Amino acid sequence: MSTSIHSIAGGAGVAPAIRKRPRSALVRTLSTWPVMTALTLLAIIVLAAISANLLGLADPMAINPMQRLKGFSAEHWFGTDAYGRDVLSRVVHGARISLMIGAGTAVAALIPGLVLGVIAGYFRAADMVIMRIMDGIMSVPSILLAIALVAVTGASMLTVLIAIAVPEFPRVVRLVRGLILSLRDEPYVEAAISLGTPTRVLMMRHLVPNTMAPLIVQGTFIFASAMLSEAVMSFLGVGMPPEFPSWGNVIAEGRMYFQVRPELILLPGLFLALTVLSVNMLGDAMRDALDPKMARRV
Repeated sequence: MSTSIHSIAGGAGVAPAIRKRPRSALVRTLSTWPVMTALTLLAIIVLAAISANLLGLADPMAINPMQRLKGFSAEHWFGTDAYGRDVLSRVVHGARISLMIGAGTAVAALIPGLVLGVIAGYFRAADMVIMRIMDGIMSVPSILLAIALVAVTGASMLTVLIAIAVPEFPRVVRLVRGLILSLRDEPYVEAAISLGTPTRVLMMRHLVPNTMAPLIVQGTFIFASAMLSEAVMSFLGVGMPPEFPSWGNVIAEGRMYFQVRPELILLPGLFLALTVLSVNMLGDAMRDALDPKMARRV
């Protein structure tokens, strides 16, 4: 009987069977052509952003009034903007900022969200306090928060990241809290508690690992949403400083010349849309593969 309880608490007897199915389902899902296309597009954009300085592109900050608003040419593949700057170079270098904002926001939202969600879900005394604070934070619009932060600290990448991450992490807290509440009633958790497993070990061995799959999926959606939010904030003038070539800034600077050079908006907008679409498709695929109910249909 003791051996049976220990096997339930440790999950040694069932863990391989449980882990094998999602992994094979994930491989099958990621092997489909829409997901492979999305992964390929995302990989190309990420590699271009990382190696932007090695591609032989023009300086994205170099101003040349004699070349302003030029069309497509061998020298400037995407033409130039109102200041004579190379649009292709600004779009490629802008991918760095947009991707960094997306990744940074996802990390900044997931880590505190995981910690507070586990505490709120496991300790009933802390649940009411933490969740009421989260409800208050979620009631603050991200745009208003960004305007307030820019007015106080000035426009910067850190300001944009904080303004986007603060409204996002309460949603992660709510997600993790719900998962922990459901996991507390699982037989293997009750068995571990009855055996006197320390709280720290119980959380790290049985509770936190079972929140990873939903958190990974949630992280992909936060990543995509953060890039869109940065573009919106930069377009409204409360995001990245104008001198930084983010996709939002490139679009904002081109809006005045849309009738003359619509590609100044369409090209960075296309890159932004493809990146967000690729990340969202990857998140949907991971959700379908990691969800046991959806995995059976794959």
